[in-house]
Amino acid sequence: MFSHNLGKMAASLLVISSTYSLSVSADEKLFGSGKILATPGVIQVEGAGGAGLSTWAMISGYGTNREIGASAHHTYVTTDDFTLNATGVTVGLYDRLELSYTRQWFDTGSAGGRLGLGDGFKFNQDIIGAKLKVFGDAVYDQDTWMPQVAVGMQYKRADKGDIVRAVGAEDDDGVDYYVAASKLLLGQNLVVSGAARLTKANQFGLLGFGGPNGSNHSVQFEGSLAYLLSRNFVVGFDYRTKPDNLAFAQEQDAKAAYVVWLPSKHFTVTAAAVDLGDIALQGRQQGFYLSMQVGF
Repeated sequence: MFSHNLGKMAASLLVISSTYSLSVSADEKLFGSGKILATPGVIQVEGAGGAGLSTWAMISGYGTNREIGASAHHTYVTTDDFTLNATGVTVGLYDRLELSYTRQWFDTGSAGGRLGLGDGFKFNQDIIGAKLKVFGDAVYDQDTWMPQVAVGMQYKRADKGDIVRAVGAEDDDGVDYYVAASKLLLGQNLVVSGAARLTKANQFGLLGFGGPNGSNHSVQFEGSLAYLLSRNFVVGFDYRTKPDNLAFAQEQDAKAAYVVWLPSKHFTVTAAAVDLGDIALQGRQQGFYLSMQVGF
């Protein structure tokens, strides 16, 4: 059923993309970077445009409503017991539609042995995402007080179906749905963003979907505040709630404090201190987040 719904959504997105493509005249550039520096945000850990953990309503890339913007990214997260790597590509079409693909590798390190999986056991996950701008404008002025609002989805599939079911998950794949609202207050150099996510993912989906404590989608919140220190530096804070579906271990909220360096529209570095809460009975997981993004 998930794959059928995903196929219908992909067909709809292709229709939208084709419609916008026809509106570009022959003398205009198809690929471009006309947006203001920092306004699209960066690429978050699941591949969508936003901050480190949270998703923003902005469409990724610096392409305007007459341009396409694209980027590739790699994210590295290390905590007390675990390591996560994520690599992917994200495309923004005419500042209206965002498409993304990300592959995650979650390394249990020595904790894998304590969990009976073996040292260095890995949980991998593929994430296909889409985000559509619905209305509003991200940049505030006297005539555009309405925030930018977008809706999106992320189809996630964990590759260790037998293992995630053994720990109590109901499924090894699932779909997150979200609605996000974001606003850039230029006079205050501040970005304010919030999103409601309908999900049943355990640890972002790496440990499957649903479980004894909850088999249905639940509404979770993710919020972000970012302050532009200068043209090339941004500091911010993310907070994200997560469902607690598995019986064997309690899942807790995640948070991050980050700094972003933007030397140009084509290269971005994000560094953060993260707190992901207790993971798989291994105690509170705090650590470091580093992400690099190259724009085209």
